[in-house]
Amino acid sequence: MAAIKENARSSLILAGRVMNEAISFIVFTILDILDFILCYSYKVIDFIIEAEWKPCYCSSTKEAITSSGTILLSEQGESKIVCLTSSSKLHLEEISDTLYTRSSLVAEVSKSTVNELKRRKVDNAAVIQQSCERLKNGSVRSAFSVNSTIVEMLQGKMGGQKSHDLTPRWSDCDCDTCHSWSSSSKDSLFVKVDGAKENVQEDVIFIHGFISSSAFWTETLFPNFSKAAKSKYRLFAVDLLGFGRSPKPSDSLYTIREHLDMIEKSVLEPHKVKSFHIVAHSLGCILALALAVKYPGSVKSLTLIAPPYFPAPKGEQATQYMMRRVAPRRVWPLIAFGSSMACWYEHIGRTICLVICKNHRLWEFLTKLVTRNRIKTYLIEGFCCHTHNAAWHTLHNIICGTAGKIEGYLDTVRNSLKCEVTVFHGKDDELIPVECSYNVQSRIPRAHVKVVENKDHITIVVGRQRSFARELEQIWKNSTN
Repeated sequence: MAAIKENARSSLILAGRVMNEAISFIVFTILDILDFILCYSYKVIDFIIEAEWKPCYCSSTKEAITSSGTILLSEQGESKIVCLTSSSKLHLEEISDTLYTRSSLVAEVSKSTVNELKRRKVDNAAVIQQSCERLKNGSVRSAFSVNSTIVEMLQGKMGGQKSHDLTPRWSDCDCDTCHSWSSSSKDSLFVKVDGAKENVQEDVIFIHGFISSSAFWTETLFPNFSKAAKSKYRLFAVDLLGFGRSPKPSDSLYTIREHLDMIEKSVLEPHKVKSFHIVAHSLGCILALALAVKYPGSVKSLTLIAPPYFPAPKGEQATQYMMRRVAPRRVWPLIAFGSSMACWYEHIGRTICLVICKNHRLWEFLTKLVTRNRIKTYLIEGFCCHTHNAAWHTLHNIICGTAGKIEGYLDTVRNSLKCEVTVFHGKDDELIPVECSYNVQSRIPRAHVKVVENKDHITIVVGRQRSFARELEQIWKNSTN
């Protein structure tokens, strides 16, 4: 009888998977076509409203030939060469290929119709390489593909432009909350400081996850820390670049370098922070690891909550593998569907931001009206207060783009840092599975992993903030001792 029930259960699971696959194929094929249509629609609308349009990542790629100090780029099938000098190579290495390399049905059909152009590209490659060799006296080292959108943005950065573009796009919100930073000459993150004001003994930096804000910490943990902790620890919760009340420059590529620079400029330098504990959630775990690697002698404890670490199998490209794991192009579970929409579709993502983020005040009002404040409104605010440019680039350049670097970060933490490492994960997390935390532990054997039953990606903190605050206080106390 038990065997029959088990077979029936297995059959139902298999049928569910097949149905999910079939429905997902249909839905994402439609979305592929829709994103293709929206690409040209936005070009027209941008030109009408802004008198110009910015190139998107649907644009053709370029071949970049790197040599000492210079990057030479040539559009496919053309002999025109663009030179990017200075530290361009370093910037290119921080940009994820997933921004412009995402397979889709529309893309595959398009590829099948341009075989002749591919043949011409091969013929022209030799000519381009010869030109570059003449320019660099034969010092060519390697060739790789980048996107023309990235090239144009980097040209501005390498051209000595120091200030960010402060003008919001027509599809972005320009309310006081979202754009107040542009009227201030202070180019730094929004930082909420709490806890000890005098006789500060230790500092703690809190880093939120993707499409969130400092309120994820200040509305949950900060009110629940004990008086003793608040008299000893100075607490910093930042809105990451592009989110919440922090700057949202439209010309930023939101690379890991930019995010870390802003944390340094906004927290470490002005507040003279010499040593610190780190508490980070989801995407923030990647920034936390990078910060720990940059300041190995300053980190007193490292607490990671649902870290997105998927070791790539041998032979797999780490960035592409990470994108498929985080955004699997499936309609179920819903959180996977949402992440797939955000990761795979540049123009659909912009449309979602146009509807939600630009009108976030309306959605916040409706949420309060319908739920009578039963839903945590700070989560809605954190979800809505960003731009598409910030979310799009942060998702790709941080989560996907650092996939090949995380192992190095973890190895440095294991070998060069002596601090306590603690990892928390919700057992029911459907976005970042529990295996990610155990993957971290396999890289850092001393890391202590705590899996919390009946908690998911958000409720691992929200809903258990009182007990979690006590756990953090104990971690900090142990690390001090």
